[in-house]
Amino acid sequence: MDNNKKMELLTDLFETEELTPETQLAELENWDSMMKLSLIVMMDDELGKALSGEQISTFQTVQDIMAFMDA
Repeated sequence: MDNNKKMELLTDLFETEELTPETQLAELENWDSMMKLSLIVMMDDELGKALSGEQISTFQTVQDIMAFMDA
């Protein structure tokens, strides 16, 4: 999956147009437990990847999520 498609998925998920790979997750208003659950569901539905809460806790930026998408 190319970076444009990843950003499209994440932009839709986070419901913001102001998302870049460098965006700090802690700075996002909606980076809460519900958003993390939505990320888990999106990873499973779109990529067939299992994502744990422990893995999410290591993510600092949008780029970290994008790197996981490639793993």
